[in-house]
Amino acid sequence: MALVNEHYLKLKAGYLFPEIARRVQAFTKANPGAEIIRLGIGDVTQPLPPAVIKSLHLAADEMARPETFRGYGPEQGYQFLLDLIIANDYEARGVNLESDEIFVSDGSKCDSGNIQEIFAVDNLIAVADPAYPVYVDTNVMAGRTGKADDKGRYHGLYYMPCTEANDFLPELPSRKVDIIYLCFPNNPTGVVARREVLQTWVDYARQNQAVILFDAAYEAYITDEQIPHSIYEIQGAKECAIEFRSFSKTAGFTGTRCAYTVVPKGLMASTTSGEAVSLNKLWNRRHTTKFNGVSYPVQVAAAAVYSDEGKAQVRNLIDYYMENARIIRQTLSALGFTVYGGRNAPYIWMKTSDGMSSWEFFDHLLANAHVVGTPGSGFGPSGEGYFRLSAFGTREKTEEAVERIRDRISP
Repeated sequence: MALVNEHYLKLKAGYLFPEIARRVQAFTKANPGAEIIRLGIGDVTQPLPPAVIKSLHLAADEMARPETFRGYGPEQGYQFLLDLIIANDYEARGVNLESDEIFVSDGSKCDSGNIQEIFAVDNLIAVADPAYPVYVDTNVMAGRTGKADDKGRYHGLYYMPCTEANDFLPELPSRKVDIIYLCFPNNPTGVVARREVLQTWVDYARQNQAVILFDAAYEAYITDEQIPHSIYEIQGAKECAIEFRSFSKTAGFTGTRCAYTVVPKGLMASTTSGEAVSLNKLWNRRHTTKFNGVSYPVQVAAAAVYSDEGKAQVRNLIDYYMENARIIRQTLSALGFTVYGGRNAPYIWMKTSDGMSSWEFFDHLLANAHVVGTPGSGFGPSGEGYFRLSAFGTREKTEEAVERIRDRISP
């Protein structure tokens, strides 16, 4: 009989979002007349920008003509998109990159999970707590951890609690770690990191020869001009950091799938014998072996994001969702809830009411207001007692949701 990868058996009952779906499905079956408003999973609701749709149609038409048809493209991405990424996302902020340091993919979730494959199993991994579940679960699957304890912490991971006491910003490890997951603007808490905070992390990584895995999927939502959008705006970061970016929440590509990862050519790691190895070369080898590239029409659509028309339309999308965030944040605050985030990020992080656990509050909110959010404990033990609401709903549903909470839920 074939043997399974038993590391999968260490995972908790289920990935967070399928568990939410299961509970909502059970509630809907028992209450068929209930109208559910979903402010849980961070999926967008507004259509793709017109400039993107126009380019998507034009590229699809190209695929219908023999003279413009394209088969396999470069796994790393078409040069036209790489050039636009460099010019708009990096050179515009004073960061110099080369096109072979960028790898276009079908999602930053995939990349942030797959990146661990190029690192040895015995690296010590540091994760913020709470954190996006993919960071933890993929390392469990790879065999870098023991089993989870009663609080859900896996033996073998270094947890960095993010609480009210430290303004939800992880503190530097008290021991040497090898790989550090950072996410700013943060999912789930919605907090951001100022330049001086990021500089301390870059300094730590360089001093300890560690690698920062920096998830910047929500950088477009930053409104404070003092907040860096990229880790590479920090001196020395190209020597110690990999960055993940996405078109999903920025331009509505959650169902279209396009993202990219930056692996600087100067970023090195070591073999057990002490030989320095380029992580750029390793990631390129992994990328070209296991991925055939994002489709040509989708990359043309992504390129439209950087047109003058596309930039204006994307800005309108982001403003739309951030207005939703303002509505949620201000309403909950006025009701007496303790609320964080929602200013430079599309997520609101709130304390549960009446001392409820995160899942108790989930069930309470679902049963009484018919509103779905995300339990904070699903992001890690330090998320217990908190709850995440997403600003990615429609305006109508967002306003109705906060009205229901106002009328039916007390802080």
